[in-house]
Amino acid sequence: MKIAHYTDTPAEPVAEAPGVTIRWVIGKKDNAPHFAMRVIEVAPGSNTAYHAHEFEHEVFILAGRGAVRDAAGSETIVEAGSVVFVPPNAVHGFYNRGDKTLRFICVIPHV
Repeated sequence: MKIAHYTDTPAEPVAEAPGVTIRWVIGKKDNAPHFAMRVIEVAPGSNTAYHAHEFEHEVFILAGRGAVRDAAGSETIVEAGSVVFVPPNAVHGFYNRGDKTLRFICVIPHV
């Protein structure tokens, strides 16, 4: 069992997305056999890469206000309490549309 505060895991900058950090708070290093949990922070005016993966993402917005862009380029506003399911191979990106940090949990399967 692991019990910790998310800030016990160092925030790592995401090279292809200035203003974005990621914390791998639960993963293989914790002997989690199937999934990894990440806490991602997006600074105001910044965004994650607009990309796709062959695996699903399950997201819970913790703080801030942002938008999720889909494959058609449409954006849907998200805020604290919003949940997002990104199916496998769906193009997506998370954009901070507020003046505070957009923080969310993102759970993915180990690949």
